[in-house]
Amino acid sequence: MEFRDVVRRRRMVRNYDPDRPVPPEVVDRLLAHATRAPSAGFSQGWGFLVLEEPADRERFWATTTPEGQAMTGWLAGMRRAPLLVVAHSNRSVYLDRYAEPDKGWTDRDPGRWPAPYWDIDAGFASMLMLLTAVDEGLGACFFGIPPARIAAYREQFGVPADFSPIGAITVGYPAPDRRSPSLKRGRRPPDQVIHRGHWTGQRAI
Repeated sequence: MEFRDVVRRRRMVRNYDPDRPVPPEVVDRLLAHATRAPSAGFSQGWGFLVLEEPADRERFWATTTPEGQAMTGWLAGMRRAPLLVVAHSNRSVYLDRYAEPDKGWTDRDPGRWPAPYWDIDAGFASMLMLLTAVDEGLGACFFGIPPARIAAYREQFGVPADFSPIGAITVGYPAPDRRSPSLKRGRRPPDQVIHRGHWTGQRAI
């Protein structure tokens, strides 16, 4: 598939065929491509929890779903995904990396960073998985774990304290689903989001 078509076809898929597992070699490619993402200082401070077994996926949903939320609608479709990958970032890896001699920030001060690149880089890796899924004829959806459920998630799956889950990705063969109502907002036109040379078009003298 041409790259432009992969980008154009990418969307969040929220319903899957539960009877079609993701082939092992495709799972391996998803993860291999994720690790090709850029990272500040080549720190690679990410970690991926891969859940393929039905019992593991069920534990994930039982642990992360807020109490009282019905297993219907979008959540019912998401639970049919045969593959879950949870992406994590590790700030300490970046602070350690930039305290090395070639970087020299020996105080390990997070305030030196203009943005949390540990989270950004894990997001880059996640996007590569989303695009790879499209290229493989699969669907995928990135979503967050509710903050109130993160501690329970950590305990249930033994996630080390240094790793923070930035989001989970469902992957599988798409089944008919309802497009997000948010899409009715439409894409913002380029002239509202792209600024060439100067934000307002009027350069300072």
